[in-house]
Amino acid sequence: MVQTAAEARQQLLDSLAEATGQIALALASLGAAYEQLDESSADVLEEKLFRPVQLAYGRARRTHADFAARYGLASPVSEPPSPGLASIGAKGFIDNAAVAVGRADTDLAELQDSMLPVDVGDPELRAALAELRELVGGIGRGARELVRTIGR
Repeated sequence: MVQTAAEARQQLLDSLAEATGQIALALASLGAAYEQLDESSADVLEEKLFRPVQLAYGRARRTHADFAARYGLASPVSEPPSPGLASIGAKGFIDNAAVAVGRADTDLAELQDSMLPVDVGDPELRAALAELRELVGGIGRGARELVRTIGR
């Protein structure tokens, strides 16, 4: 099936929104984990995970909004997701954040591999997708390292 340029742009925007939502979930989960950690572990979480995810989230939102504005598409703002129940504990929240960031990275990789950004002819979007992948790339590893040290 052949897509129109407008359909391709909307598909790009929707895919980017999905990845942004996953990053938002990771950010909410890390915030919930922070509240449950001792000061030393919380500082490590903030430096190694929260700040990079926060940066990626801001970049993803800006990329989404800028792309929508360039093509006159609606860019609705969604409500921040709930990280879940506090009973899962800090490790559970960190694990959930790692999974969410992994999903976002997969979504972004599939978007890059789809060639839609090339077909639409948007070099700014292509550059932003590459930057986002770089920002979220090491989060899973950092989360696993932190989870191993919590409670020691």
